[in-house]
Amino acid sequence: MRIAVVGASGNVGTSVVAALADDDEVETIVGIARRRPDVEMPKTRWVAADITVDNLVPHLEETDAVIHLAWAIQPSRDQRTVRRINVDGSLRVFEAAARAKAPALVYASSVGAYSEGPKDRAVDESWPVQGTPTSFYARHKAEVEALLDGFEVSHPEMRVVRLRPGLIFKREAASEIRRYFAGPFLPSRLVRDRLIPFVPDVPRLRFQAVHADDVAQAYLEAVKSDVRGAFNIAADPVLDPQRLARLLGARPVKLPAAVLRAGAAATWRLRLQPTPPGWLDMALAVPIMDVSRARAELDWDPASSSSDALLELMDGIRNRRGFPTPPLDPAAGGSGRVRELATGLGARP
Repeated sequence: MRIAVVGASGNVGTSVVAALADDDEVETIVGIARRRPDVEMPKTRWVAADITVDNLVPHLEETDAVIHLAWAIQPSRDQRTVRRINVDGSLRVFEAAARAKAPALVYASSVGAYSEGPKDRAVDESWPVQGTPTSFYARHKAEVEALLDGFEVSHPEMRVVRLRPGLIFKREAASEIRRYFAGPFLPSRLVRDRLIPFVPDVPRLRFQAVHADDVAQAYLEAVKSDVRGAFNIAADPVLDPQRLARLLGARPVKLPAAVLRAGAAATWRLRLQPTPPGWLDMALAVPIMDVSRARAELDWDPASSSSDALLELMDGIRNRRGFPTPPLDPAAGGSGRVRELATGLGARP
């Protein structure tokens, strides 16, 4: 098999490339990234291409499947740029895959695509996909799913799969995640259990997480299996304030959601961190997902728990871990995180 991975150099992409390389049925991987990594990975030929402007068709020809992972979280203050990448860029990838006559397309959706839903029970893949209005990430994910619905109708010859994972963690992505979501003012050494005094006990603060390597196994199975449609991807247990408190040796403190949101909004406006409050809105809105379909049809069983994935991420942030690709490089923020400050904390890429 020859597989093209669009967005191959990031958190999920590097794990997907590694999982594909370990599979005997995969002979060649075309790793497509905006900035070509210097690192060598087995069976992988790196290609530098920008999904918003470059001709992608030659890179997708003669492939057995295209996995589309490329997505922008920053610059979060430049909505025009992120939408051009996320929505317009995704449509360009879909259309290029069709013109290249790729028989299968696997797209990276997200729990964030879901409309507000229950936290006391799990929903399957039929739950409405309209996103959270105040979150650009959720709006873009929902918009791309709608585009993909139309694409499937126009291209019935292609097998289309979409994965909807929860929060995705791994140690090697720690520097990127800290940079994208926490910003330069977070002291890395303090990101450890027993040093976090409390966790906010906010109604509906219940979420699901999964290790990037386990997500990669789901992508591998989606490529190899004769399946179509959407699959929820998440590991147990569901993380809530009480479980987080036990995990981190902290104390849950009752806090209204409005207070937590006001703090997120204030630090965003003051440019103390790069994450707009819509991310919190999305976290409180999205439902708990039922992953039965992935377990049954993809034979997917995560090796890591959600708790272990979170602790691994925290260890990576504390020890400034990363991977030698441009998005994951621990040096990407510059010496003393000067480059992060120079970007205006979400104003520029």
